Amino acid sequence: MRNVVKVVSVLLTLCLLLGINLPAVHADEHGKTPKGDLPKYQVDVGTKGMVATAHPEATKIGADVLRHGGNAVDAAIAIQFALNVSEPMMSGIGGGGFMMVYDAKKDKTTIIDSREKASAGSKPDMFLDKDGKPIPFDERVMMGDAVGVPGTLKGLETAYDKWGTVDWKKLVTPAEKLAKHGVKVNWVLADAVKDNQEKLSRSAAKNIFLPNGEPLQKGDKLVQKDLAKTLNMIEKRGSAALYHGPITKALASTVQKFGGTMTEKDLSNYDVTVDKPLMGTYRGYKLATMPPPSSGGLTVLQILKLLEGYDMKQYGPRSPEKYNLLAEAMHVAYADRGAYIGDPKFVDVPMKGMLDDDYIAKRRQLIELGKANKSIKPGDPWAYQDGENHGYVEQPNDKKTGETTHFTVADQWGNLVSYTTTIEQEFGTGIMVPGYGFMLNNEMTDFDAVPGGANQVKAGKRPMSSMSPTIVFDKDGNPFMTVGSPGGKTIITSVAQTIINVIDYGMAPKQAIEEQRIYSPDYPDIRWEQGVPENVRGQLEQLGYKFDKVPRDIGNVQMIRIYPNFYLGAADSTRQGRAQGIDHVKGARHDHHNRHNDK
Repeated sequence: MRNVVKVVSVLLTLCLLLGINLPAVHADEHGKTPKGDLPKYQVDVGTKGMVATAHPEATKIGADVLRHGGNAVDAAIAIQFALNVSEPMMSGIGGGGFMMVYDAKKDKTTIIDSREKASAGSKPDMFLDKDGKPIPFDERVMMGDAVGVPGTLKGLETAYDKWGTVDWKKLVTPAEKLAKHGVKVNWVLADAVKDNQEKLSRSAAKNIFLPNGEPLQKGDKLVQKDLAKTLNMIEKRGSAALYHGPITKALASTVQKFGGTMTEKDLSNYDVTVDKPLMGTYRGYKLATMPPPSSGGLTVLQILKLLEGYDMKQYGPRSPEKYNLLAEAMHVAYADRGAYIGDPKFVDVPMKGMLDDDYIAKRRQLIELGKANKSIKPGDPWAYQDGENHGYVEQPNDKKTGETTHFTVADQWGNLVSYTTTIEQEFGTGIMVPGYGFMLNNEMTDFDAVPGGANQVKAGKRPMSSMSPTIVFDKDGNPFMTVGSPGGKTIITSVAQTIINVIDYGMAPKQAIEEQRIYSPDYPDIRWEQGVPENVRGQLEQLGYKFDKVPRDIGNVQMIRIYPNFYLGAADSTRQGRAQGIDHVKGARHDHHNRHNDK
């Protein structure tokens, strides 16, 4: 019977993929596959589980956990440790993130918020120079004050305590071995090292990524013995290894060496939060997404609700009308994002008002098909809920797009994980903790540089994020798909457009991921991916939009579609992603999906 299901699943998947128009293109000199191609391993089917990550080693490790009877959270923990080794420029224990977990038995979605916090010594004006002007982003991103108190490890341990079933050591050991014996440098890591030599040369990172003063090249082996040692300590002591021990002292002193205020007490006092997701709808589908301190969920939902007033299907996926509507909806939603969102433990966020149907309808009036609105400003969502509008503070438009990683897991019991995790920019601040081999984030630059707004710096506060891990449920309330992406502020548009591609255009996962995306937070600039038609760009430029001179990748989406008898996973070709399905599970120990059903 299992083989029959597998065959049927594969046939169904092939039918789904027939709609993809794949040009006959090949990988470039980096080994990178242009958007639209269907590289090997980036789509797969599984009847007992699925993993989709941005790196094949991490996918393999997560799939092995599932294959040996672990659940989705077990696999996610092992994957995050593996990504710290294989994608050290994107995420790790020196950063933070948001893990969204769907517990199938309880039919409940929960978020583990391990977002970084500002240290006790942080000040609202710490990113202003002596004249009261914002320090340029390229400078403040490398400051010791840019390092937020990291939360990833505490988040992993919290998730493990709540859902884990596999021995903790078995989830850490694969990453330790990978760090000790080495991982092959791919084009993604090689390019990141090449582009960040100045940052990396300032700390112990130069010995790892710039051996003999030269950047690692594609095909080299990256061996990280100090990181392996740290992972071994984590195997034995869990999060205490980072927050209560010699690493604590080394981390704090390293930050202070670079001018930051972080102390050992800041680290020992760090805590995660266990939160409910922000819920919304789009064309009858229910979305579980990120609430503040992430701006991601609110802004994704605003974009979708604004576009719900239009029949997107009547316009082609690469039509000028579609891109026009998308750009205008982004401008409206991003205006509110910058004005009102911050850490809800410190500021009131008008979440209800921002998603109110009447407010959305009023904001939709700013959008006119065939035109570009040059003067979109934040609205007044407070008028649609109790509270007072305290106004907003204009910020310099100098932030660079950050990088992150997103991955997703499904297991044999129907549990799901959608997890976005980061150290912000590539290699974060560029600061490595000497002797312990992990990079430190620059998340504090996600705060406003100019104080006074909802997202100003404050001790103990979490900076606004754009991370948008999302789980979509169908009209009957059944899990339908998981989706998420890295990419700083572009995360929001990547997630929204992928959802539109599936729900409005009926695209299969890989097709929805590879469809060309745009990013336009405000008028007139539009960032675009290769494949947006030249004639369409020309028509939109006649409306006043200004497209970047050259296309650039936007995001790196990982997705799982959930069907009654199988999972269909897809990874984005903008990195060396891999999706891997599970059909046979070895040594399943019980019928329950975890050992913490009563928690």
